[in-house]
Amino acid sequence: MTSTSISKAEKSYIQAGFLANPPSRADGRSLQDFRTIALETGIAPLANGSARLSIGRNPHDGSGGTEVLAATKLEVETIEQGGGGVEGGRMACSVTCSPAAYPHLSSSALDDLQYDMTTILNETLTHPSLHPKNLGILRGKKSWLLNLDLVVLVDSGNIYDAIFMAARAALWDTQVPRTRSVEYKARKTSSSAVVGGKTGGAGDMDVDEEVVSGFDTRQIQHATDFELPDYWDEGETLDGRQNWPVCVTLNLVHPTHFLDATLAEEAATPLRLLLMFAFDSSSQAAWIQGSRTLGNGELTSTQLAELLNSAQKYARDVWHSLNTKLKEENVSKVKERTKF
Repeated sequence: MTSTSISKAEKSYIQAGFLANPPSRADGRSLQDFRTIALETGIAPLANGSARLSIGRNPHDGSGGTEVLAATKLEVETIEQGGGGVEGGRMACSVTCSPAAYPHLSSSALDDLQYDMTTILNETLTHPSLHPKNLGILRGKKSWLLNLDLVVLVDSGNIYDAIFMAARAALWDTQVPRTRSVEYKARKTSSSAVVGGKTGGAGDMDVDEEVVSGFDTRQIQHATDFELPDYWDEGETLDGRQNWPVCVTLNLVHPTHFLDATLAEEAATPLRLLLMFAFDSSSQAAWIQGSRTLGNGELTSTQLAELLNSAQKYARDVWHSLNTKLKEENVSKVKERTKF
């Protein structure tokens, strides 16, 4: 589903620019160039992790461009029957589109678009190979539910790449609260001896009764509950945050392809190929985490193999650039905390 419609003449003019030698685009970019990307993390104080990402926003007045807001929130789930939780925790993703981002769509069409975006994001990020290992709380009793919610504020093209980058930034920023298992024990009382009609201990000496905390975390055999030793917004980073995938959208106008399409360019593109790549931070190995085609064009197996090789290179560049920016955001937050 395209976000805008153009005339046949405009469509032919845009496609002719892609196929020209050298290729030309309306904004002067090459076929593999992205528009300016701006990223900010920690923008929602009450979330466990958050990020705002924009592609192609005007640096002078802040207008235009694709803009997505992402935030994570952790909830405690009960694993026991009827509780809805699963052992080791689980993750749920949702995408909401602002009606202002798609003013030409009816409410039913907007719901369909939200459903498609949610399905692509949820199926990719909830794959067992990406599941964080620190979403469990009490084995067989409690676990974390990680909610990842995204809002599309403005769509000026290349929305899927923006959604995955914003999601990755919010997950990178997520702090999982540290927990400590506790078990309730009844207070111990000792029987008193009756001497001379008076209740007492040894002779007439008053002996203070030993006070035992109801929540005793020493030598726990069977934990029944948990507590947070830190504040709710403190904790440890989400496990495996380096492995969250990025998306690269290849816009195909045979025999060429281009990146980061605007709305007009998307309307002139017969087929778009979404490829989600994940990378191992230590070995730099790459693997495809998901894929989807949008449009009515066709691809041969030979063409697909060539596009996969190109897309992996583009995705690696995006992954490295995004990691660099996220590490800079972490350094800025540390400096902010240490200010007096």
